[in-house]
Amino acid sequence: MTIRDRIKELRRVRARDLLPNPKNWRKHPKAQADALRGLLVEVGYADALLARELPDGRLQLIDGHLRAETTPDLEVPVLILDVNEEEADKILLTLDPLAAMAEADSEAVKALLATDQTDSDAVKELLKRTAVTKVWESVHPGDVQDPQVMPDRAGELKGKWRTEAGQAWQIGPHRLVCGDCRDEGTVGRLWRNGGPKFRMVYGSALWHRLQRQERLSQP
Repeated sequence: MTIRDRIKELRRVRARDLLPNPKNWRKHPKAQADALRGLLVEVGYADALLARELPDGRLQLIDGHLRAETTPDLEVPVLILDVNEEEADKILLTLDPLAAMAEADSEAVKALLATDQTDSDAVKELLKRTAVTKVWESVHPGDVQDPQVMPDRAGELKGKWRTEAGQAWQIGPHRLVCGDCRDEGTVGRLWRNGGPKFRMVYGSALWHRLQRQERLSQP
């Protein structure tokens, strides 16, 4: 297998002079922009942007659009690649998805989290996303908040759809009942005459209990 080195040179260029790639498909939400800004403040530039040189000598970005936008007046490190437009498109399309295919080693992440310190709330949120909730809480006990509870709209939806507790519908092979999912008798109406084993139940209050049963007992 022959692998070519496509890096021509490392050059420092004022970020605003780099041309954005018109084919760039990546959007950058505020949370990402805030996290990047926090990391740049705490650490600084630790990797290079990627670009290719156009026939007129200008540099067109392949990777690093958000960094360039965040620090337009800085001279930033840019790796100039010896690639044509088609090859640049392939790098643009696959660079982030390829990195996203990596799987996390929870123990290694836990060890890193235990030594990391940050004053940036945005960076802290980024680290929370990197670690699963269980790993994060093992390092920062009590720092995981319950998900936000949505307002109760039962009354509004009841008036709109004219539903009443106890109503049940047959929808193809599925059954739907209107009622309190915490009430075993109500949910039990979904299985008549010792019917087939359930495959899924929508309603979290009974979920762990249902996981330990093959079917609900009849009322």
